[in-house]
Amino acid sequence: MSIVIYIAVMAGVTYLVRMIPFTLMKKKIYSRFLKSFLYYIPYAVLSAMTIPAIFYSTGDVLTALLGTVVAVILAYIGLPLIVVALAASGTALIASLLR
Repeated sequence: MSIVIYIAVMAGVTYLVRMIPFTLMKKKIYSRFLKSFLYYIPYAVLSAMTIPAIFYSTGDVLTALLGTVVAVILAYIGLPLIVVALAASGTALIASLLR
């Protein structure tokens, strides 16, 4: 049930952050700082909500850390999301079985 709440909050935050400037500001935004700020807020909020959930998902911080490291490396290389997710999950599973 908590995953549904997480997804709903992330969707709401992402929607509100992108909708509020359209409703409050009638003129075009020329400030590079404000544009950059508004562009990166959804990513920062989603990261702040997702990262703790990753480390508590397996019940063991070491297995979660191994899965996260594999995911970051594969994502940096540029592999598709499904490959990254399956490899990270598989790594965490294998690490928990070997532990």
